[in-house]
Amino acid sequence: MTTFPAHPFGTDITAANITEIMEKCRSWEDKYRLIIQLGKQLPNLDEQLKSESMPIPGCESKVWLVWRIENNLYHFAADSDARIVKGLLTIVMAAVEGKSREDLVAFNFEAYFEKMNLLDHLSPSRNNGVRAIVEQLQRI
Repeated sequence: MTTFPAHPFGTDITAANITEIMEKCRSWEDKYRLIIQLGKQLPNLDEQLKSESMPIPGCESKVWLVWRIENNLYHFAADSDARIVKGLLTIVMAAVEGKSREDLVAFNFEAYFEKMNLLDHLSPSRNNGVRAIVEQLQRI
């Protein structure tokens, strides 16, 4: 089994942390910079994990998303070839890392994104991509 790279999302950086920081941003440009900075904290996946990745239909950028289950809790690793998508992955992972199947399905991503006023500023293709990632996560 390939080792998952360690990341701070869902543990040190939670959905509540990200929401709080996003609410303090004064402009979309500030939020955009924050998303890029968050993405830089997500380690790159090695090629073995990329080959094990689930497909994400609806994403124009390349996205790699893998998971494992330990003690009925899901742990995720992800990567993308696009900086903004990598940052968006971190926002999603902060909400789902270390959660049970029931918590994954029950999490209200619409309210989460709305609280950050996130999806209104993304291009339609990025918006669709984020929704496709969430749909795949809730199906596993």
